[in-house]
Amino acid sequence: MKYALCITSLLLAIAPAYGQLADKAGISGEVSVNIGALSSESSFNTDTDETITDNTQSPSSDSRALGVPLGNIAYTFGDQLDKQVFFGTSREDIAVGTLALELGYKQKLANETVISASVLPTVLSKETWTDPFLEGAARQTTDEAGLAYRLQFSNIAGSKFSLETGVGSSEVDDENSGFAAGLTTSEQELLERDSTTYYLRGSYMLPLSRTSFLQPSIRYFGVDADGHSNSSQSIRAELSYFYVMGQHNLALTAALRSRSFDEENPIYGKKRDDDAVNLFAAYEYEDFMGWKDWAFLSFVSFDNSDSDVDFYDTKSTIVALGLGYKF
Repeated sequence: MKYALCITSLLLAIAPAYGQLADKAGISGEVSVNIGALSSESSFNTDTDETITDNTQSPSSDSRALGVPLGNIAYTFGDQLDKQVFFGTSREDIAVGTLALELGYKQKLANETVISASVLPTVLSKETWTDPFLEGAARQTTDEAGLAYRLQFSNIAGSKFSLETGVGSSEVDDENSGFAAGLTTSEQELLERDSTTYYLRGSYMLPLSRTSFLQPSIRYFGVDADGHSNSSQSIRAELSYFYVMGQHNLALTAALRSRSFDEENPIYGKKRDDDAVNLFAAYEYEDFMGWKDWAFLSFVSFDNSDSDVDFYDTKSTIVALGLGYKF
């Protein structure tokens, strides 16, 4: 569940480091136990109402408590500690509030470039409605399975510039979007959700002082869906601030995203355009209560996506606290 993955961000490593891949050879990692609260609004959230009376209405809300134990692990080797196999959520992703479980290999080159190749088995997988637009009857759930691959080049030639690219595919097991809406076969095909997603991100780490950094970045997403009304192009601009001082680590990120869709949605008779804002803050206090390798963790995230079709509006807020242990 994507909200469970968000709690992984409590395993903070605030500022990306360009030294060795780890402090020592062999196994290292971290684990955390976290509690928090989630509030979300989405028409595609299967934890909300099964039955809707009007598919033009704004989404209903869902609130719940969260309690999630999570972690990551890596095995570092090589004479220069320049090779690593890893599983979990990457530190760079954590620091800017982008969470994805991944399995991969990382290699540091002599010119300080770090190359990472990974597979992300869950980032595009979730539960969804077979027909999200069905009115007056209970909607049925189905699985949306996906797999993504990512290639990253960090601190390219010691320049503090990083580039990453990725591709992923997603398939809905039982796709019936628009089946009960009286659409023609060709109109129903426009709503199909099986898709391939392409991704590109460039970022630059700008030191402000010995203890603080800025990281501006630009992300591009292209979605090629079987149903062309779900195909889209989007641009996301981000600005992150990192502060590291003694036992205190802080990360703040603000992001804006604009997304446009290729074809008219036959349910609503228009093409969608979405605008979104994301705010993210995380704090870590190392050696909490004098306990070596333990840390107090806190995290808050706010996402709001405003579509010109109200049914597609989304909003989520997550607040969580936890304890983490590094080994």
